Amino acid sequence: MNDVTDVPDLLGAAECVLFDFDGPVCGLFHGHPAAGVARRLRSLLRRKAGEELLTPELCSTDDPFLVLQAVAAARPGGEPARLVERALTREEKAAAASAVPTPHAHSLVRALSATGRRLAVTTNNSPAAVELYLRRHRLAGPFGGHVHGRTADALALKPDPDCLLRALRTTGTPPGGALMIGDTPTDLLAARAAGVPFLGYARDAGKAALLRSYGAGAVVTSLATVLEAVGAPSYR
Repeated sequence: MNDVTDVPDLLGAAECVLFDFDGPVCGLFHGHPAAGVARRLRSLLRRKAGEELLTPELCSTDDPFLVLQAVAAARPGGEPARLVERALTREEKAAAASAVPTPHAHSLVRALSATGRRLAVTTNNSPAAVELYLRRHRLAGPFGGHVHGRTADALALKPDPDCLLRALRTTGTPPGGALMIGDTPTDLLAARAAGVPFLGYARDAGKAALLRSYGAGAVVTSLATVLEAVGAPSYR
């Protein structure tokens, strides 16, 4: 179910729109599955750092970011975390070559830019991978270089608001003048911590219910709803 009535109000107050990347813009790991990435990161750790860091939780996750965060938490500032981060960046750059655009996302980016709104990417992904995708799909212009992704500090990933706060600074936007479009609870929690209004994107009812369980007030299951609120046609 789309919370259609909330979308025009959220957009009307937004001078700047902050997009999470994997999900709201594209399916980054569509042709390069995240589970395989997590498995290869564990294999790298096993070869380079031994079994000590491979906790049961780390070994059971299919989420590459949880692998990185677990290693960074266990060895803050250590070489294992740097090793995993570099490997994850390589994986994400490879994934960007086969990433599939989210329906209506590209049109939404261009429509929002045409209205004069500032745009930024706020993501846990490598900025290098994001920039590859944006250049490949001729979307770099609307974002104007405002790509705020993972830094060397892996503990500053969302739900930490670090990337949102950086985007607000570089775009000169007060928190209440921005809108975050995200698809995970960590996006919502980061937006809440930064004081930024949030619009949830969920590709199915289960993900919509999850966002609502965390307190998301507005959730859409198609970006066509947002595109129509901007006043643009809903094509891909």
